[in-house]
Amino acid sequence: MSTGGGHNRILAGLGLGALCGVVANTLVADSAGARRTLDMAIDTVAHPIGQIFLRLLFVVVLPLVFASISVGVASLGDIRKLGSLGARTLGFFVVTSAASAVLGIAALHLLQLGAGFDSATVAELQAKYAGDVKSLADKAAAGAPLDLLGRVNQTLDMFLPRNMLRAAVDMQMIPLIVFALLLGAALTFIEARKRELLTSVLEGVSDAMVTVVGFAMRLAPYAVFCLIFGVTARFGLGLLQKLGLYVGIILVCYLIQLLVLYPLLLALLARRNPWQFLKSAMPVMVTAFSTSSSNATLPTSIRVAQESLGIRPQIAGFVLPLGATMNMNGTALFEGAVVLFVAQVFGIELSLGTQAMVVGMCVLTAIGAAGVPGGSLPLLMGVMAQAGVPPDGIAIVLGVDRILDMGRTVTNVMGDQVCAAYIDRVDAARS
Repeated sequence: MSTGGGHNRILAGLGLGALCGVVANTLVADSAGARRTLDMAIDTVAHPIGQIFLRLLFVVVLPLVFASISVGVASLGDIRKLGSLGARTLGFFVVTSAASAVLGIAALHLLQLGAGFDSATVAELQAKYAGDVKSLADKAAAGAPLDLLGRVNQTLDMFLPRNMLRAAVDMQMIPLIVFALLLGAALTFIEARKRELLTSVLEGVSDAMVTVVGFAMRLAPYAVFCLIFGVTARFGLGLLQKLGLYVGIILVCYLIQLLVLYPLLLALLARRNPWQFLKSAMPVMVTAFSTSSSNATLPTSIRVAQESLGIRPQIAGFVLPLGATMNMNGTALFEGAVVLFVAQVFGIELSLGTQAMVVGMCVLTAIGAAGVPGGSLPLLMGVMAQAGVPPDGIAIVLGVDRILDMGRTVTNVMGDQVCAAYIDRVDAARS
């Protein structure tokens, strides 16, 4: 993948789309007829173009993840290396997610942004987004088992469902990853001729999917323009002004993660030049920001990791799919900050013990969050309830979530890239 003119054009589309969207929202603010015309233009032009791009990315996720992980594990040769790499990878995910949650909670604890928040604005936001809150609550309730046996079966279904095809249709990534790990491990035990034959087929599938991603990236500048235009044209600046300080602080926390924590990890653990690494990973960040989806960004992540960052295919194919499903640093940061912010708005004092519990819950729910836009919100309501914070208080921040979702997706996927660079260095040193 070219990381020169390609990502510059995508960035230009991103900026121009945001600017045009804000201008369009301002121009139609006082005219119901103009607003309907703008909504129709978004629905019939901007939305389809953006969706074609997203669906080209989503359609390759399942075969790419399955083939990449299977080949990556089979290429390890000694199956004992899988346990070592897996333990390091999961340890990295947990530690960085916990650090992210602490950062979000500490920022809100120190600044007390929710204290003294305008009560009229709170009532307005809760009324405006009451329907969305009910929908999220229904999703959370639908996934909650009623008894101990239900919890056990839910856990089993999360990793080994009875119907793997149904799990694939529902885009459940964890069962697919488990199956791919099993297949890759099994390949290390069968006859060499058969192993090489099946590995060759899987490599062909992976290469073909990466080529499809290349097709999608040709559309990216126009699709990114349409995706961002649709968000900003409907969103405007009105709600952002009410929650501007809150949004600004969360975005600053994302930047601290991206420009301070990750460069330190790259320099100390991966022994890589942080700024060159981040520059080469720009297509990943732009795709993540525009799609708000770790899963949709995964094909681009794998391609850039292999072609621009020099990470070996077997490591990229093993770490990045796991990260897109389980490593949600930005999500953990966001969840911790939201719990503290809503608690402050309602005048609820959270003890240090409760805040520590929130950190742990944020890490666990971030691992379980779906890698799709807004996938963490139903789980976040559960965290709020556990901390004694009214779950329906999420309505206060729901309107600006799309902007924050863009930022946290960038943080999520770049955490995956940093982890892959670290694991690649460790594995190369041991080989």
